[in-house]
Amino acid sequence: MLNRRRFLSAFAAAAAFPWLSSAARAQESAHESSTTSLPPALAALKNRRHEATPITSAEREQRFEHARELMGKEGIDAVVMIGGTSLVYFTGIRWWNSERLFVCVIPRKGAPFYVSPAFEEDRAREQIRSAPGGAEARVYTWQEDENPYVLVTRGLNDLGLTSGKIGIEERVTFVFSDGIHKAAPGFEIVSAIPITAGCRAVKSSAELKLMQLANDITLSVYEAAWKSIHPGITNAQVSEWIGAAYGLVGFPGDASCQVDEYSALPHGSIQPQMLKEGSIVLIDDGCNVDGYESDISRTFTIGKPTDKMKQVFDMVHRAQAAALAAAKPGVACGSVDAAARKVIDDAGFGPNYAHFTHRVGHGIGMDGHEWPYLVRGNPQLLQAGMCFSDEPGIYIHGEFGVRLEDDIHITEDGAKLFTPQSPSLEEPFANA
Repeated sequence: MLNRRRFLSAFAAAAAFPWLSSAARAQESAHESSTTSLPPALAALKNRRHEATPITSAEREQRFEHARELMGKEGIDAVVMIGGTSLVYFTGIRWWNSERLFVCVIPRKGAPFYVSPAFEEDRAREQIRSAPGGAEARVYTWQEDENPYVLVTRGLNDLGLTSGKIGIEERVTFVFSDGIHKAAPGFEIVSAIPITAGCRAVKSSAELKLMQLANDITLSVYEAAWKSIHPGITNAQVSEWIGAAYGLVGFPGDASCQVDEYSALPHGSIQPQMLKEGSIVLIDDGCNVDGYESDISRTFTIGKPTDKMKQVFDMVHRAQAAALAAAKPGVACGSVDAAARKVIDDAGFGPNYAHFTHRVGHGIGMDGHEWPYLVRGNPQLLQAGMCFSDEPGIYIHGEFGVRLEDDIHITEDGAKLFTPQSPSLEEPFANA
């Protein structure tokens, strides 16, 4: 999937470097074969695919039952999903979305059913057979000149439903949800977020193991990249190294690399950047291990940091620790953001979003960003098994920025980091 950082990295890598000297351009050209000539620290990374244990069919069956329990509580009679993360979560089916309607409908009672283009039926059934309820699932097919939306109503009618609430998964496109609404006038269309997020937000032990592996891998790749970085290379080259290193360990991943004044832009810039002695460098993003994401940021310097850089790093480090300490079951999501923000405000980098310009964290799991969010005013209470990024930052426009990001999971008595905090700008992986 093309996320925001992958987009920026690709854009930057494709951009010309008209401001670089001819010598620098020659050096950049010499690095273009990085995927086959990685620096030693990166080339030494080993394939770790064997460490990942996939989610079982039995666990997906449990997810179906949990979804139905939540549907009962919310008064929702069926949930509609198109291709995407939630469909994979519940069924294991991977489907590319086009303008043609393909949906899975999970009813509160009865077997799931599917609506598929007729010419895709064989391909659909191939995956449906392995999904929960696949043996009993009906597949309603439509030809190119037919209205597919009436088949959603027909499937519900065949289950004895002529009215009620249809929950639409949040990534369903408007044209599909509108088509279903028009074809099912006896039903109320509502959001399925209480069901999908209600299931996905709390991770199982199997999910936590995959996320732990994703975080371990990301940190090992980052450390190898840090050992390889030197003045005279570009930020695009660092991103290419990291992408190639993920290929070596056996899982897809990437990273944004932002340098000096561009590190003050939380999601970076497409401008080409050169790393120099004394530069501050921010790398961010992660990898995907059997469908589960990591999201880690590290900020460090090439050589000796300035006193101001060290002061800012110390405040961000304290803010990250404060958020970790505040996160525990029964605490409101917004309180975790407040704990980190107070440290930064008290240090003179406030008020509000003056220099800490974003929330302290987002839910993470099968999507890099998912429900719930650690943001001001969010009253949702934390539960054991929820996972988040913990990523405070201080950004000084035109100078530099510092962000420290590790992922955490909520336990019965607090919160735990998947990866250790970064101790300093000069030794960012000393505790790893």
